[in-house]
Amino acid sequence: MCSHFDPVLDPQKLLTHFGVNDLPAGLKESLWPGYIGPFIRKHENADVGDDAVPNIELLVGSFGLIPHWAKDNKIARKTYNARSETVHEKPSFRDSWSKSRHCIIPAEAIFEPDWRSGKAQATRIIRTDGKPLAIAGLWASWMNPEDNKVLHSFTMLTINADDHPFMRNYHKPNDEKRMLCFLHDDEHEAWLSAPAEESREFLRQFPSELMTISSN
Repeated sequence: MCSHFDPVLDPQKLLTHFGVNDLPAGLKESLWPGYIGPFIRKHENADVGDDAVPNIELLVGSFGLIPHWAKDNKIARKTYNARSETVHEKPSFRDSWSKSRHCIIPAEAIFEPDWRSGKAQATRIIRTDGKPLAIAGLWASWMNPEDNKVLHSFTMLTINADDHPFMRNYHKPNDEKRMLCFLHDDEHEAWLSAPAEESREFLRQFPSELMTISSN
């Protein structure tokens, strides 16, 4: 399960690869659960028929989904990943899943623990072609009862990777191997617009030849 990643913060990269660039300043270059980072979703007014409204928008939110019923934001420390097999039934995620609140988390790299030496070695993973990773996720909105301000949040969807040539090398030897659900370049718009009943078509293993280790 991925609890650490580097978001895309370069405005030009966001524009070139995702079609958005309105990124606020001051975001952290490396994120852990509970940190605030960027995510992309279908614009909430995209279907009103106004040509002035963009189809997608970039927002910032908590890494770790905070459901509307949460009493505080501490739950984000446990909801940063959502298993694709059970996401539809888990209380924290099922509302976002049923309402097709899809998002894309743009990442320069993710980090996974390599245990092959006998000790956990944090490993930075990137795309072999140098493009950003487009992680399929879900988003939610939460009203903070202390100040009545809305906080957006997101989670990353995962899939089994026991037989994945690259990702099966990570996590503890006897644990189930998992990997994030990465989107191909031509799937971004379709994922953000897909209804719940078609969502699982996008949740599959990413080709191992497009993944490599970064020394940076």
